Amino acid sequence: MKKNEITILGAGLIGSLMAIYFRRQGLEVSMYDKRPDKRKNPYSEAGRSINMALSHRGWKSLEQVGLKDKVMPFAIPMYGRRIHDEHGGTTFVPYGKADQAIYSISRGNFNQLLVEEAERLGAEIHFEHKCVDVNFRSNEVILDTPEGEKTLTPNVVIGADGAYSALRLSMQKQIRFNYRQEYISHGYKELTIPATASGEFAMDPNALHIWPRGKFMLIALPNPDKSFTCTLFLPFEGTKVCFEKIQDEKDLESVFRAYFDDAYQVMPDLKTEFFKNPTAALVNIECYPWVQGNALLLGDASHAMVPFYGQGMNCGFEDCSILNGLIEKLGTNSWDLVFEKFQKKRKPDTDAICQLAMENFIEMRDSVSSPKFLLRKKIEAKLHELYPKEWIPLYTMVTFTDMSYAEAYAQGKLQEAIMNKVMASPLITENWDKLDYEDIINQMETAKAV
Repeated sequence: MKKNEITILGAGLIGSLMAIYFRRQGLEVSMYDKRPDKRKNPYSEAGRSINMALSHRGWKSLEQVGLKDKVMPFAIPMYGRRIHDEHGGTTFVPYGKADQAIYSISRGNFNQLLVEEAERLGAEIHFEHKCVDVNFRSNEVILDTPEGEKTLTPNVVIGADGAYSALRLSMQKQIRFNYRQEYISHGYKELTIPATASGEFAMDPNALHIWPRGKFMLIALPNPDKSFTCTLFLPFEGTKVCFEKIQDEKDLESVFRAYFDDAYQVMPDLKTEFFKNPTAALVNIECYPWVQGNALLLGDASHAMVPFYGQGMNCGFEDCSILNGLIEKLGTNSWDLVFEKFQKKRKPDTDAICQLAMENFIEMRDSVSSPKFLLRKKIEAKLHELYPKEWIPLYTMVTFTDMSYAEAYAQGKLQEAIMNKVMASPLITENWDKLDYEDIINQMETAKAV
């Protein structure tokens, strides 16, 4: 056996990036993925992917492995949300300061770039190799391959095999393994707004477009080919507008004309795509411990979250960066110590971001269209401008810094309580620019001290 041979289950975004980190440390890496190699057997992932939103934590990891410049041409900056009302009007709400953006990137192209970089650095990648079981006593990984069953005995196993992780399923059979999953009542379906006849973007390309409609919403993110990848979030059943009640093209047209008419006008393939593309579920997963024997869960395998804070991939990339930092510090002679420190450090943060993602769903589909919400954002931006260190909006802490998610969550709750009092004033709309901002900051400092 090679020294420090590492088996990574899953060659998705997180598994591929972790392989790159390991190879840069000089470790032997083999990756196993149940899907076919897209380069040899082209297959379509259309209809199954919400575009990724790369932000600070993700870029930081890519920079550490020297990939930022290679990835940048695939990414389009989005400087804020463009909110579409039911009459076709739009409002732009910046994410942060003028130069702060999150970046839209297609999962497929991005994943291929990372896989090829891992291969270039010497990682071995085996496609159509599905993990069916892991025996923690014998340190054996059992794979189903085109040539039949195969058994590995690696030094280390990393489970980066997503929300439906085979490694985690094997861990669940062990004693004292805590596991909780929650499907939300909504599902999603991928749709497209193509480039215009003249080959241009049909809408503002530097924004994340949202059509918030209370209990449901549509979002759209730009692509380099001038199209937008749209995602429709609807309840599966039980409400006036839900997937269950859209049975034919007439039902679909009436929903889109009533609620998303400006999008409908630029979606020539809507009817074909809607009935062809699958309706996918959204799940939140928490589990602990992430370590069993010589195996560790990483990314969605340990903390799958709903996509409403745009942090799933960024959080997974940060996992890779933190694990790499611990290996640099502690070496590879005591993987058990590295893994134990990793899970203890990381679990409070992943719990916090999973909770924030659930809470942000309500904000995106409902609150963002409210004038009070827009005013609240304006007041918070003013506070941040006047007192940049004392008041950092929650979204900024999560998206544009690498402050721990748990710390951002706690500070965000304090700020939320203070802002609720500020917004409760009956004259807030008329007097917001005359507020005593220093007093708000003093309240914040007092709340922190308690």
